[in-house]
Amino acid sequence: MQYSLGVIGLGTMGANLARNAARNGAAVSVYNRTAQVTENFLEEHGAEGEMKGYKSYKEFVQSLEHPRAILLMVKAGEAVDAVLRDLLPLLQKGDIILDGGNSHYPDTQRRTEELAAQGIHFIGMGISGGEEGALQGPSMMPGGNEKAYRTIEPLLAKMAADDGEGGKCIAYVGEGGAGHFVKMVHNGIEYGIMQLIAESAALLKDVGKYTNTQLAETFAAWNTDANLSSFLLEITARIFTKKDAETGGDLIDFIADSAGQKGTGKWTTEAAMTYGVAIPTINAAVDARILSGSAEKRTAHRSLPVALDEQDPVPPPEKLRSIVRNALELAALCTYGQGFDLIEKASAEEGWKIDLGEVARIWRGGCIIRSAFLPLFQAQYGRGDTVAATEQLMQRFAGEKQRDWRRTVTIAASRGIPTPALSASLHAYDAYRSARLPQNLIQAQRDYFGAHTYERTDTEGTFHTDWTS
Repeated sequence: MQYSLGVIGLGTMGANLARNAARNGAAVSVYNRTAQVTENFLEEHGAEGEMKGYKSYKEFVQSLEHPRAILLMVKAGEAVDAVLRDLLPLLQKGDIILDGGNSHYPDTQRRTEELAAQGIHFIGMGISGGEEGALQGPSMMPGGNEKAYRTIEPLLAKMAADDGEGGKCIAYVGEGGAGHFVKMVHNGIEYGIMQLIAESAALLKDVGKYTNTQLAETFAAWNTDANLSSFLLEITARIFTKKDAETGGDLIDFIADSAGQKGTGKWTTEAAMTYGVAIPTINAAVDARILSGSAEKRTAHRSLPVALDEQDPVPPPEKLRSIVRNALELAALCTYGQGFDLIEKASAEEGWKIDLGEVARIWRGGCIIRSAFLPLFQAQYGRGDTVAATEQLMQRFAGEKQRDWRRTVTIAASRGIPTPALSASLHAYDAYRSARLPQNLIQAQRDYFGAHTYERTDTEGTFHTDWTS
């Protein structure tokens, strides 16, 4: 059976997904608001499969067999609503719209309900893998109408990456905005891991005096480690080897230290506040990007006084590398854990019934955060011996690795090197394992100035004290 797919939006991701579908035997209709983009796309890639371009929505829609499957690859926000307004009068009941952009999950919830009232199925589908993944096989996280998804699943499965276990990196996530929620959290984890890697590089460079060549070798070696390897380590190693075409120097040294963001990290922190889930590493990574972009404030505070405690000797370069490597491993594990905690809580509150083991599985191939950590979480949340899997995960935090994590944060603090994500991960770890936290004092303070009441450890109920009597 040949499937047909319409693709609206021929930016890098949309173009490569259209090519991916065509290469996997689909008849693909494409449309871009700028007709010249469509013409250029077909001229360059039209021979890769059955693809035809159209200059109007009417022609585009008519080219697809009912029930139509149309993939939107346009900018999140109002652009999606604008396209839907133009498309809806041309569609029939039973047609399927897939939003493959990074839409905010409340928008997806709303669109799902609005289109369902008109008999149109809406699927919010998170897609991860970047430019290469879109073409070769991404990780896809569809949510929305499950029955509609199943009709297009065979084609999407062909397009998806392999999971390393004989399956494909795609699974129905849940109703409404569940797919885009999972993709949003994926991006939050991505923020956290990228920040952890950047902090690790800064420590090796500023304390260990590593050259870019040595950093490239270090990250390449770490990427061969069965307990640590990841796509982000792989590309980091490559980044440190790239030369600048203009100067011949290392390109990394000419890149401004102000990191941008497109909103999914911020949305993740907002969702964590909404659902009451602690994600300190991800929050620290978002804050770090915001701070890096505060150019005027950073310049104005460059002369802030600093008093460093550098009495402890710097470990030899090879030892420092080992210490930082262990800190990165444990902090990264915490980051993934925070993401899964957030998905679990939101799923319970929204009734999405998200299978966390399946989420871990479909992240194992194609996506940006694919790594050696994911099989651990797949086992922990899967259908096997989850208790044993959890114990195995916890064992990673025992002994010398944890001490190295603490040493890393101490070395950074004593030398004035900011490591917000590495530190936040450790602080959260210590908070979880502590039998008693100082928030009892905060509860007393709140009751003192605002009569907010407090609970006791020795009896049930809520209490208020007249603190001034």
